[in-house]
Amino acid sequence: MQTVFSTDGLHPRDSFKRWREALDADGSGGVDLRQLDDAPFQAKVEASTIGPLHMMRLTQSALRTEIRNPAAARQDREEMVTATFKLAGRSNSFQDSRDAVLTPGDLYILDHRPAALTTTAGAQAMFLELPRERFERVLGSIRHYTALPAGAELASTSLARTFFRELIRLGPQRPPDFAAQMASVGVDLIVASIAERLAKEVPRPLHGTVVVQRAKAFVKANFGDPTLDPPQLAAAVGVSLRRLQELFQERGQHISDWIWQRRLEVAAKRLADPGCAHLPIGPLAYGCGFASKAHFSRRFKEHHGMAPREYRHAAFGRTL
Repeated sequence: MQTVFSTDGLHPRDSFKRWREALDADGSGGVDLRQLDDAPFQAKVEASTIGPLHMMRLTQSALRTEIRNPAAARQDREEMVTATFKLAGRSNSFQDSRDAVLTPGDLYILDHRPAALTTTAGAQAMFLELPRERFERVLGSIRHYTALPAGAELASTSLARTFFRELIRLGPQRPPDFAAQMASVGVDLIVASIAERLAKEVPRPLHGTVVVQRAKAFVKANFGDPTLDPPQLAAAVGVSLRRLQELFQERGQHISDWIWQRRLEVAAKRLADPGCAHLPIGPLAYGCGFASKAHFSRRFKEHHGMAPREYRHAAFGRTL
């Protein structure tokens, strides 16, 4: 990540003023800041972009931030929400009558509407701007789960946090198409984390939808594992295999078919991706979770109507 703001090198009497000016760059006065101790104020902002995702890591002194006139009025942000991973320190967030206590490892969502956040000294968090539609399509109105912490103890939260930490580390080294695909998987994992948190208190009909969403997000994050099968998937989302089969069948799907379809979809994208043109068919197949090149070729031809090599050549406009 690249540092885009830091109070390092600033005189202590100027650091808080500069931070306040940075947050209120448009001069609207929509953000109210109040220091919570007498120590010299410190803040550092680091940023990174992976595919379509913009991420920011913030480290700061003890502070209360009240957002009274959020930038959601701007058209470029009204369709976005902010997902936050708490990395260090302790915080309280408040929105939609929910007051959450947040500790390292927790994940929560805030909308671009009035909100308040209190942090202890040395607090650190990672913020991601995500499409509102990706949440509301699965979980309903964002107002139902703003400031609702998906705790660090949840398996999906831990998986999402680890995934993004590795994505930030590896992202700049990867082709743009790969970064975009992995960013999409990461968003699904965050949705699954909120879904798992909601599953603790939602009625059974919605609980089934939540379980299926978690299962699909797990598949998207682990499709390259050749051992991934329905029993392993059921164990990962904490339900019996029979129950998971019932939930998929209620939606006109079969677990195994859905897993293989995701693998085949990713394989097709990689075969048509110039950034993956150097990969032989075998390693590409193994990377998508197929146990052998022959198995991959048979499955791929059944699904797409042509062999993998033919599909690649067709995508690149070349003749065999």
